[in-house]
Amino acid sequence: MITNIDSKTFQKMFLAGAKNLEAKKEWINELNVFPVPDGDTGTNMTLTIMAAAKEVGGIEEPTMENLAKAISSGSLRGARGNSGVIMSQLFRGFTREIKESKTIDAVVFANACEKAVETAYKAVMKPKEGTILTVARGMAEKAREMVMETDDLEVIFEAVINEGDYVLDQTPEMLPVLKQAGVVDSGGQGLMQVLKGGYDAFLGKELDLTIEGVVKPNVNPVNTPSEAADIKFGYCTEFIILLEKEFTMEDEHGFKSYLNGIGDCVVVVSDDDIVKVHVHTNDPGLAIQKALTFGQLSKMKIDNMREEHNEKLIKDAEKAAKIEAEEKAETLQSERKDCGFIAVSVGEGLDEIFKGLGVDYLITGGQTMNPSTEDMLNAIANVNADNIFILPNNKNIILAAEQAKTLTEDKNIYVVPTKTIPQGITAVINYVQGNDAEHNYEIMKEEIQNVKTGQITYAVRDTNIDGKDIHENDIMGIGDEGIVSVGTEVVDTLVDMVSHMVDDDTEIVTLYYGSDVSEAEAETVAEKITEKYPDIDVDVNMGGQPIYYYIVSAE
Repeated sequence: MITNIDSKTFQKMFLAGAKNLEAKKEWINELNVFPVPDGDTGTNMTLTIMAAAKEVGGIEEPTMENLAKAISSGSLRGARGNSGVIMSQLFRGFTREIKESKTIDAVVFANACEKAVETAYKAVMKPKEGTILTVARGMAEKAREMVMETDDLEVIFEAVINEGDYVLDQTPEMLPVLKQAGVVDSGGQGLMQVLKGGYDAFLGKELDLTIEGVVKPNVNPVNTPSEAADIKFGYCTEFIILLEKEFTMEDEHGFKSYLNGIGDCVVVVSDDDIVKVHVHTNDPGLAIQKALTFGQLSKMKIDNMREEHNEKLIKDAEKAAKIEAEEKAETLQSERKDCGFIAVSVGEGLDEIFKGLGVDYLITGGQTMNPSTEDMLNAIANVNADNIFILPNNKNIILAAEQAKTLTEDKNIYVVPTKTIPQGITAVINYVQGNDAEHNYEIMKEEIQNVKTGQITYAVRDTNIDGKDIHENDIMGIGDEGIVSVGTEVVDTLVDMVSHMVDDDTEIVTLYYGSDVSEAEAETVAEKITEKYPDIDVDVNMGGQPIYYYIVSAE
């Protein structure tokens, strides 16, 4: 019977949970509802937890307080994708509850689970049931129920995990889209793998807890020992002995042996009537006294190496500070703007389009690699503006951008909820220089609703979604609300998808062709659309995006 978990055990449990999720990430990726080649829930969650695991693994003397800080800060800044952000918020709430405790008992565990769920639900604007949130809540409720019956953590953990599996199995009944695809919620499955890995460590199973890229924490940067602490003998002592008697080979060996006994880096060189001596020691007097038995001393020099080292560290720090100040001054010299833009983009052509529209900083990412909260924070730091608009351009990146907003204090951040690249482009186009940031923000949010987006890619597995039978390698047209077209040819599927996007108010259709499509092929598609809709302008742009043959907008 185990009633308490100490910090060492908790550290192992967290690392084991991270490793188990990492091992299962591809399996979790395959639980993606849409059979597209960019299912990334497992990848996002793994990168999120590994950002924390690198810090946790570097703690040599774990306490609940320093573990809580490492887990919370590491996962918050490393969070990617909706599932990763929600998991980081679960960790944030959990660690808030345990950080003041010496150990985790049944009551602390139940309280921490409830705090985790409360924190995560608050972070999501419109919580959806049938997701990782539902799974987490079910386990928290079971933990509270179990703590009334027993304080045996093994019994409690087993019951909580069983409840989590049960709730996870029910998620298809809560979200029809999961039932259609025949899968459980991928985020919930990811969370279960973390807990199951942690439970294995709790049970004492032999596990590989090696984390690559471990970060050693700087626990106390003010009083952190410098490299001077590694200097074993502090005084560099040099002198010449003016011999007054014969200095035999035996004398030389004996003198060297004596100096090695009180220091290191010993050099003794005899040359006719003199002996040159060099030694690093903590007591130069002893070396001098011994040398005086052979004769008088000349050209004595004693340097405090620790002091010299500290002076060097100070000079190096001053030099680094000066360079940093100069770089900061250089940045500030560029006129600070009222408003700036950050956009998430993927593809050389799309990058150029955003730059041409005046976007200040581009974050590479999107469907295949969601940028982290840390990526967002770095971008914010590099934009010299009082008000910064972030264009996530993907529904799975919005939460990470919102999280970066909460972690920024010196600038006003506006996350424009753009779910697609075309929406992001529309948002920038509708920015009006001279209008205040709040007004521009409201206009951009309104205008992106008028953009319809479609994307053409291929299926990676057989499934049935939205009443459509889909086979591996079929071409799919995915609209704002789901899969609208399925075929075997890219062009035919695209034209069919466009027919679902245009209406009587449509004035322009824009094609952004991907890295696997030539300009000539894109122009041919444009001609087919023009033939079918002669009153609609069709514009063609090189996007250069991977995986998606075309991104299409209709306005």
